[in-house]
Amino acid sequence: MRTLVVSDLHLGARLDRDVLRRPLALEALLEALRDVDRLVLLGDVVELLEQRPRRAMDEAEAVVRAIGARLGADREAVVVPGNHDALLLREHFRSHGVPTSVDAALPRDATPALARLTSWLAPADVEVHYPGVWLAGGIWATHGHYLDRHLMPESAYGLARGLLGRLPRDGAHPVDYEAPGGPSLTRLEALTRVLPRPLAAALDDAAEVVRAATMPSRAPRRLAPLTARLLGVQMRRASIPALARVVHRLGVDAEWVLFGHVHRTGPLPGDDPAQWRGPMGRPRILNTGCWVWEPVLVHRASPPHPYWPGGAVVLEDGADPRAVGLLDHLDADDLRGDHHRRSARRRLRMP
Repeated sequence: MRTLVVSDLHLGARLDRDVLRRPLALEALLEALRDVDRLVLLGDVVELLEQRPRRAMDEAEAVVRAIGARLGADREAVVVPGNHDALLLREHFRSHGVPTSVDAALPRDATPALARLTSWLAPADVEVHYPGVWLAGGIWATHGHYLDRHLMPESAYGLARGLLGRLPRDGAHPVDYEAPGGPSLTRLEALTRVLPRPLAAALDDAAEVVRAATMPSRAPRRLAPLTARLLGVQMRRASIPALARVVHRLGVDAEWVLFGHVHRTGPLPGDDPAQWRGPMGRPRILNTGCWVWEPVLVHRASPPHPYWPGGAVVLEDGADPRAVGLLDHLDADDLRGDHHRRSARRRLRMP
């Protein structure tokens, strides 16, 4: 079986940074699905955090329907919601509680929004899992937003301790991570729904810088001083150790863990493999990247690049999972929205 795992499509985002609404990007994804038996949508498929769900869903519909049509009736689609599309499951959890399993199968019509999304993937055979899904023996995939709870050092006191609240411990269940508390970019990013567009764009850029600073260092060098001032040494390269803590405390006995959330495809050639492992070398960790154009991270960059849109993970029987870039053949003009192209032209005209 050949499986393609993608995450962080953020379809319908207010800032028009979701690249799958660009014809060439969607064409590339559909082409990649030709020889795939199973597609895993690993969270943040639709941008529902901005509290404009009807419009976001309407804008996402054509893309998701195209994906379902390409998969056809003989192949599978697995949906694992994340934090930006948590609305897909929120009302179900309020009525039935958060699952205790790390691979809970949920009804495709658990909420009206989820029913719409899964119907668009027809005629593919659709499953919904949360907070993660076992894809094969020893391979577990999750969106990864639970790692936010562990981004600050657990030995810290004062302000850090107050922000952390009560951290999940060994033997934790998903509900322990669903409880409010801990550092998170989610609340910050939600402000984009109410701010004027220029301020919302600046806030989104800041959030991407924060994410980049918590991952192994292949972020653009020009950002390094800024990220250091924003976060301090303790936040740098923190996401992978934090994810390893989540895996341990949920009791997930995996050789491989796939996640999204931080928008950083990897490991890629040139990355240090030791930075992509948990304690004692286990589990081995891969990130699916994102399908979002983030100018602060990819301005004047060219692929292959850890933050270039189009990241994915490929699983094939008898081979290790591997990270790939499905849009590395496209340039910036193919991926930026009309708003970003107009902004670039205005900058070029400035003296």
